[in-house]
Amino acid sequence: MSATFPAYRKLLKRAREIALLDSTGSILSWDEETYLPPKALAHRAEQMAYLSGRAHRLFTAGLVGDLISECEQHGFAPDSDEAANVREWRRSYDRKTRIPARLVEKFQRLRSHAREAWGEARQESKFKLFKPHWQKLLDLQLQFADLWGHTGSPYNAHLDEYEPGARAEDLRVLFAALRPEIASILGPAVERSKAAPRSLLNGHYPIAAQQAFNREVAEAIGFNFESGRIDTTTHPFCTGLGPNDCRLTTRYSEEDFTVSLYGVMHEAGHGLYDQGLPPEHYGTPLGNAISLGIHESQSRLWENHVGRSLDFWRHWHPRACRHFPSLLRLAPGQIHAAVNHVAPSFIRVEADQVTYDLHIILRFEVEMKLLERQLHVADVPAYWNEQFERMFGLKVTKDADGCLQDIHWSIGLLGYFPTYTLGNLNAAQLMRRAASDNPTLNAELAEGKYSTLLAWLREKVHRHGMRHHPQPLMKLATGAPTNSAAHLASLREKFA
Repeated sequence: MSATFPAYRKLLKRAREIALLDSTGSILSWDEETYLPPKALAHRAEQMAYLSGRAHRLFTAGLVGDLISECEQHGFAPDSDEAANVREWRRSYDRKTRIPARLVEKFQRLRSHAREAWGEARQESKFKLFKPHWQKLLDLQLQFADLWGHTGSPYNAHLDEYEPGARAEDLRVLFAALRPEIASILGPAVERSKAAPRSLLNGHYPIAAQQAFNREVAEAIGFNFESGRIDTTTHPFCTGLGPNDCRLTTRYSEEDFTVSLYGVMHEAGHGLYDQGLPPEHYGTPLGNAISLGIHESQSRLWENHVGRSLDFWRHWHPRACRHFPSLLRLAPGQIHAAVNHVAPSFIRVEADQVTYDLHIILRFEVEMKLLERQLHVADVPAYWNEQFERMFGLKVTKDADGCLQDIHWSIGLLGYFPTYTLGNLNAAQLMRRAASDNPTLNAELAEGKYSTLLAWLREKVHRHGMRHHPQPLMKLATGAPTNSAAHLASLREKFA
């Protein structure tokens, strides 16, 4: 067997050692977001810096480069597991060796403190509290882009970390075409939504009842609580800590149970992907998700195409009423209309399906200007507010509703945001093909049976790990590369 090739065995051993360090760092990061005492932050920053620096040095050692070269010269079969792993190890090695370990450690320290500063700034709605931290992170990110090297925009150097093969120039074209299409849907969708305002759902929903209902829904769609859990945080997220350990988080509003419900369905979509990765490949590229645009497709598919459908509420209405008796006053169709209410709003994670991508386009444009040195950090709030009013027709009056709303900049995630819209496009495309491949799928979903859909996603997406890059994977799964056709058709059918 080719896996017995000595250089490959040594690479496997090194990769799995690094995976243990990375997973340890992930659980410390999860703890920082959920339970860390405030005074422990400085020590946590040092822990994270040490682990990231150690992992970086282990992977960028000259020995690893020699082993990768030996494997490349060995000539594994092109479609073999070994060839896929070696290809991705080479890709990662060439990127990581361009960044000194001391900068990796510096980055980890900065992001730990920036995350704390962002939380305080957001709570007080004062960008100036976050500004010096964001400036330091941006300066480092600009340095990273130069060290990685890039063609075209420096944004490409960061984008490639999250969406292999994607280019900022192509995204500009995609978003420029998408924006007027969304605008053409938005007007009719807003008018249609006026009969069912979000306030229909206003009530008192105890957090304990929300937790029970959310767990029931997450279990039904396939999330395995023997290998996962749900906790509370400011900004919902999912993190996979290794085989059989996937953590979801959400946030709660006692006035609106759907804030936590759709947070859980979204993050459970991520969790299903993590739980569907082949455990035998843990620590190697074949045991990792290929991109955030593919990852996000899983969360948006379960949250929107399943969770915001009329069939979902027809099925789940009796159980929701058992947890929340005040919902007895509303029929399934009324709840469905309220959770799909369309109106421009300030907060991305609470945005409706029609306006959601406009939030992504705005932040993409801000990030592009920052990395291309066309916008200064100090000018971000004013620029954001001006562009937001132009796009949404709403005047931003506080930073917490504007550029401070998302956590991503505080943890150094530049080039990440376009993957949210790519996820939307991929989700619609995958859902359409799943229904085509499984003629009884819609009838099964109406009965609350989700196993066929999950099995299709496992086969078409999850099991491949990083064997295929995003566009080849989408072609294999749906017959076409990522495009906006299915997404726009879905929006028109549902809203306009």
